[in-house]
Amino acid sequence: MLKLVNVKTFYGNIQALKGVDIEVSEGEIITLIGSNGAGKTTTLMSISGITSPGSGEIFFRGRPIHNMSPDKIVSLGISQVPEGRHIFQKLTVMENLHMGAFLRTDKDSISEDIEYVFGLFPILTERRHQAGGTLSGGEQQMLAISRALMARPRLLLLDEPSLGLAPKIVKQIFGIIRKINSEQKTTIFLVEQNANLALQVAHRGYVMENGKIVLEDSSDRLLSNEAVKKAYLGL
Repeated sequence: MLKLVNVKTFYGNIQALKGVDIEVSEGEIITLIGSNGAGKTTTLMSISGITSPGSGEIFFRGRPIHNMSPDKIVSLGISQVPEGRHIFQKLTVMENLHMGAFLRTDKDSISEDIEYVFGLFPILTERRHQAGGTLSGGEQQMLAISRALMARPRLLLLDEPSLGLAPKIVKQIFGIIRKINSEQKTTIFLVEQNANLALQVAHRGYVMENGKIVLEDSSDRLLSNEAVKKAYLGL
């Protein structure tokens, strides 16, 4: 479904990605783990068109997208939940959800999808008329995921969904990630600082260091890899 080929991304003279190769098959959950500053968020930004690669190629379902604008990439079926959530603070929950569906033309199905995300996150039903900025951190994360789902993505990019959340909420969020993957058949690319949790939910994983992929394997094997355990799992 998704393929990155020798992707190099720069911020001015600083090279953030140094020839990244990643493949994601349809229906998978894959995770990208690594320390802060390794280039994980830049990888997602390069896929979604927020930060254009300086060189290399990115293909989505066989189609090159590395020179496309972010809105065009969304229209093809890729949605990103950014680190820090970035919901529309002054808009209500309902208005945020409708913004997620902004590019859709099947208007009759939008209400159906709103009910689906309310089923995933029942607390949002109670908060539907509240401004996004009045929600708790966990509720804002639920809203950010729901807003992304309103675009009906084939590929969902999640950047640090557990950041700053209580363990109980994190467990709930990751349960929903599994559910979205299994029920909606949505392919998920997960960037997560909590490597142990990410590898438990993912099918495969990539390890990134200093802008390069240094290891790729099944999640089970990465969880038992001594170098990964020492560097990222605290074991």
